[in-house]
Amino acid sequence: MSAGKNTEIYQALRCEKEDCKESSIELIGEEPLLIHFDEKPYSVVMRTPGEEVFHAAGLCLGEGIVDTVDDFKTIGYDSDLDPNIIDIWLTPERYKKIQHILNRKTYVSQTSCGICGKKMMEDLNSVLAPADNGLVVKIDQIFDCVRKLSKTQNYYPRTRGSHAALLFDEHLKMISFAEDVGRHNALDKAIGKAFMDRTLPSANLLVLSSRISYELVQKAARAQVPMIISKSRPTALAVKMAQGLNMTLACAFGESKLLTLCGKHRIKKE
Repeated sequence: MSAGKNTEIYQALRCEKEDCKESSIELIGEEPLLIHFDEKPYSVVMRTPGEEVFHAAGLCLGEGIVDTVDDFKTIGYDSDLDPNIIDIWLTPERYKKIQHILNRKTYVSQTSCGICGKKMMEDLNSVLAPADNGLVVKIDQIFDCVRKLSKTQNYYPRTRGSHAALLFDEHLKMISFAEDVGRHNALDKAIGKAFMDRTLPSANLLVLSSRISYELVQKAARAQVPMIISKSRPTALAVKMAQGLNMTLACAFGESKLLTLCGKHRIKKE
């Protein structure tokens, strides 16, 4: 693994027609991250190493484990300084409110998705609130934001194997960015950064490199972000959920084509 880069170099055979030659390629890294509460295992996710505290914080907010940064008593690496283990302690008051959430997850069942089963979906929906109507964005501004996502990505141009998430405020100023082998991880990290530095309340627009799934809408809704733009179409369930939460979902293709699935009132032509 390249130090500080979270990538690995491999030798590959590149062929174009009958011309083949060996060359080096860069692949994005992937390792397990274990999340503990009071040193007890809660979940394990596969992710690109780096920004583990932000990743864990964003995941906790998305799953309803915390509502504010102050719900954390401490959050950080374990006592052995293992970068693949994050230990979290919540305040006693918070433990009382979310014990049912901690009890429903087992150590081996968690992947990077964060959604499994009708009961869990119902639990998550119960902690989501409809978005406000204040934000309005011009179409050309949306494409500017999408271009900023591409320009900010570091791993993807080199590895073609990462996802990214970028948060903007109402003035379309960048708040936080994250890139990871997993699309859910990238969003957790981006939200986690803004959450931990207390700038998340100003987040109004989310741009994703991946398709918009139900889980990503849920995470954005927990962060109270009303608008999501992606480079790929959302799932039907994602649109249904976003409609119920008064959110805007749109897909940007090329330099000028925008497909808006719901929340059209937040987008202006000029």
